[in-house]
Amino acid sequence: MPGGKVVVYTGLLPVTQDEKSLAVVMGHEIAHAIARHGNQRMSQGLLVQFGGAALSVAVSQKPAVVQNLFLQSFGIGTTLGVLSYSRKHETEADKMGLMFAAMAGYDPEAAIAFWERMAAGGGQKPPELLSTHPSDERRIADLKKFMPEAKKYYKPQ
Repeated sequence: MPGGKVVVYTGLLPVTQDEKSLAVVMGHEIAHAIARHGNQRMSQGLLVQFGGAALSVAVSQKPAVVQNLFLQSFGIGTTLGVLSYSRKHETEADKMGLMFAAMAGYDPEAAIAFWERMAAGGGQKPPELLSTHPSDERRIADLKKFMPEAKKYYKPQ
């Protein structure tokens, strides 16, 4: 959230089920704030707007069909690029959040169980290419890949 605030949707609480999983979620959200992902997204949005305006001017003397083709292509390309960038932010926050939870004394293994519960929750999810978040399966695989590093920071209390 703006100003570095962290918000957790209460709808996640039934899925977290315990303090360890909530620590993983909090670590993830804190990571977004520390990495300034919100600021990066705002800058990216401004860049996309500028690029769209520049393209509009560049093709303004072309026939309408050419203008539409270029602008639609730009729109699709930037949307897919923004979504990809967002998924990278989510993966970075997952990794950092795992480390933060471990440093705070919470077993980082809780992250895998949490995401398995999220995946089991079902519901319609868009294809990963069209999503702001990695698929549950990719997140679980990435968390397993990050786990050896996170375990270095975990000191049970």
